[in-house]
Amino acid sequence: MSIQINHHKLDWQEMADERHEVLAAWVTGQDVDLEEAIAYHRAMPSKLNFAHTLTKAKQAGRTLAQPRAGVAELGAHIELLQYLQNEGEADLLPTTIDSYTRQNRYEEAERGLEESVREGRSLLNGFPAVNHGVDNCRLLVESLSIPVQVRHGTPDARLLAEITLAAGFTAFEGGGISYNIPYAKRVPLEKSIRDWQYVDRLTGYYQEQGITINREPFGPLTGTLVAPCISHSVAVIEAVLAAKQGVKSITLGYGQCGNINQDVAALQTLPLLAEEYLRAEGLEDVEITTVFHQWMGGFPNDEARAFGVIALGGVAAALGKATKVIVKTTHEALGIPTKEANAQGIRATKQVLRMLQDQVYPENPVLAQEREIIMQETRLILDRTLELGDGDWALGAVRAFAAGVIDVPFAPSSFNAGRTMPARDNEGAVRFLSWGNLPFNKEIQDFHRAKLEERGKAENRTPSFQMVIDDIYAIGQGRLIGRPR
Repeated sequence: MSIQINHHKLDWQEMADERHEVLAAWVTGQDVDLEEAIAYHRAMPSKLNFAHTLTKAKQAGRTLAQPRAGVAELGAHIELLQYLQNEGEADLLPTTIDSYTRQNRYEEAERGLEESVREGRSLLNGFPAVNHGVDNCRLLVESLSIPVQVRHGTPDARLLAEITLAAGFTAFEGGGISYNIPYAKRVPLEKSIRDWQYVDRLTGYYQEQGITINREPFGPLTGTLVAPCISHSVAVIEAVLAAKQGVKSITLGYGQCGNINQDVAALQTLPLLAEEYLRAEGLEDVEITTVFHQWMGGFPNDEARAFGVIALGGVAAALGKATKVIVKTTHEALGIPTKEANAQGIRATKQVLRMLQDQVYPENPVLAQEREIIMQETRLILDRTLELGDGDWALGAVRAFAAGVIDVPFAPSSFNAGRTMPARDNEGAVRFLSWGNLPFNKEIQDFHRAKLEERGKAENRTPSFQMVIDDIYAIGQGRLIGRPR
């Protein structure tokens, strides 16, 4: 049976039956009392509100540092986050959710949690918040002195949102596109977009009661050579969809590509594009902030070299004036990081941020060109998406992916065309070797073709898929561009 969606605000009263069904999906759902949760939020100190902290940083021109972290058992997770707060000097904290919860497999998450408690070590790759329930999650929130966010990767995050927001979390990551296309294979976009409209409408209900919850679509998508126009297009669509449900605090993300001009240009253009398309929909009272994700691809095995990758990410975040940066660790190539390695990554990043806080990246012709190409490409994609949807962003997103008008490279989803192929140009900026059905005009197509031909001449080879392979492994091997050896 097909799901009928549109981008209009969901009727809160009509959601009553759906909420009852969602909360019945696991036993801890019965502990959600929305009116009591609102009273709980009202009594929380403002220093624990994620949106408030982001707004202050944006006004001060300061970039905040936030790690990724999550283990199964409550006490161990609290200990980990307190360590990152105190020893790592984090400005914001995460609670990364385990993979079973991300797939709504709560029985398996429960077994994993029980075994983790017995073994005295985490056998899950994150914190099973649904299984812990409202009371345990509140113990977590109350144990910290800075705001904490739910970070996960869930196509259907309705129950997770109900429990964690009721528990006092003030930020919730994800979206119907960004937590489907890069994460799932067979989840229809109609379903994930509708499920995430529920999350956004719930967030909007809290907002109507005076409780601001920050929402953050996942910017990097697959994290592998994703050109700014692709991630920007998804970010803008998810921002509009969230704002239409009443969300007032939205953080839009971008994953580091590695070329400083391109990364700074991407951070400069992302809020401009979002505000442009929000205004066009009459949504002018939304606070837009930005998040920069340090390199999401392969890292060097050597820790000293990995620190170099982390530092470059800090430089781009600072010069691009991101509101916050998601920090990586020197153990990215080795497995799950120790708390010590995680803290070191935060401190290294904050050192860079502090040194560059008062510096402005100089305007230059290359930066201006990058901004212009990103704006042109993104507008072409978004305008065609809205046209396909007959003015409706939800319908447009579904039809744009079906037509390949939006096409995320290397995504596993069967609802993604998979016809675009990125490669770096001779200066390391991400371009398109193949643009599939992206609605680029001849001028933009010629731009990408010329950029890769320039690299081909420098390397004495024809641009091909081998360039893509070389670029994917390059940073892990100690360089930005995958030059032939």
